[in-house]
Amino acid sequence: MSTGFRDLIHNSTDYIARHQLPSGAIPWLEGDITDPWDHVECAIALDLAEKHDEARKAYEWLLNMQNPDGSWYSTYLDIKPQELARDTNYSSYVAVGLWCYYLTTGDKGFLEYMWPTLEGGLTFALSLQQPTGEIWWSLDPQNRPWNRALTASCSCICLSLGCGIKIARILGKKKPEWEAARRKLASALLYHPERFDNPGHRECDYAMAWFYPVLSGIITGPRAKQHLLSRWDDFIVENWGCKCIVEEPWWVTSGETCELIMALARLGEHERARQLLDWIVRLQDEPGTFWSGMKIPEETVWPEEKKFTWVSAGMAIAATTQLTNGNRLVSNFWERFDE
Repeated sequence: MSTGFRDLIHNSTDYIARHQLPSGAIPWLEGDITDPWDHVECAIALDLAEKHDEARKAYEWLLNMQNPDGSWYSTYLDIKPQELARDTNYSSYVAVGLWCYYLTTGDKGFLEYMWPTLEGGLTFALSLQQPTGEIWWSLDPQNRPWNRALTASCSCICLSLGCGIKIARILGKKKPEWEAARRKLASALLYHPERFDNPGHRECDYAMAWFYPVLSGIITGPRAKQHLLSRWDDFIVENWGCKCIVEEPWWVTSGETCELIMALARLGEHERARQLLDWIVRLQDEPGTFWSGMKIPEETVWPEEKKFTWVSAGMAIAATTQLTNGNRLVSNFWERFDE
C-alpha cells in the first residue's frame, strides 16, 4: 500500500503545481482565490514531494504580497487583494511552512532570505495578543479588531511561534518575546478554555477546535490521546471520516479528516491514522484530486464540482505519515519536526 500512498503524494502535488500561477500564487481552483494559509499548506505538500522550486515560488509570492504591518489580506486573485480582513493565523503560518522547507532541504540561505517576511508575520499576529494570552482573530478593513479568539486559530499560531523560534535559533537570532508569547498562549489554551470560542456556542462543536490543540502540540502524551478519544464518537463517521461540525452529522470532510490523521500520527496513533486515511481516500476523483466533502448517508459529493488544491495538499501531507519507514526525506521530516 506504501506504493499507493507514494502515487497519491506525487499525483496530488502535481495537481497543485499545475495550478500555481507565474506569480507563485496557488489558487483554490483555476481562476479562483488564493488565501495565505492554504497557500502555505500547498507549499508544505510540495516540499514533502521534493518539488522545492515550486515551494520557493510560493514563499516568494508571500514575500511580495506582504503588507507593511506584516500581515496579508484574507484572499487574493493572483496578486490583487479581494477580502481585506487581516487574519492573525494566516499571517503567522508562514513560519510553519518555512520550517518544513528547511527540514526537507537544509537550505539555510532561503531562511535568511525569508526572515523579514516571517518576522513580520509573527509580529503582526502578536500585535493582537491580549494580556491574558489569547490572540484575537483578525483586523477588519477599517483596522478594527474582531475581539474574539478561536481555539483552532490560536493553536495554530502557537505552532507557528514554535517554528519561528526554531528558525530564529538556526539563524543565530534571539527572540525571547516570541518564547514568552508562546508560553502565555499555550497556558491560556490549556488552562483557560473559557477565553476561546464563546463556550456553549457553535464554535465549540467544530472538529478543528477539538483536535487542533493536539495537532499543534499543545496537548501531548496520554492527555492528548484521552482528549481525542473523549469526543471521537461525536465527530467520526464509521467507514467515512471526520465531520466538520457535530451538528451536521451528514457531512464528512476531507480537510478535517486529513488534519486529524496528522494529529494522530504525532501521537504515534498510526493504526487509527491509517484507518482514517483508508476511508477518506475514497473521495478521490481523478488521480491527485479529491472531493472536499461527502453527504451521509446519501453518499453524494458536496459541495459539487469542488476539487480544491488545499484538499490535495492535506491528502498528500496525511499520506506522508504512512511512509516514515520507507522514505528517508519523509522519515527525517517527521522525526525532526518537534526537535
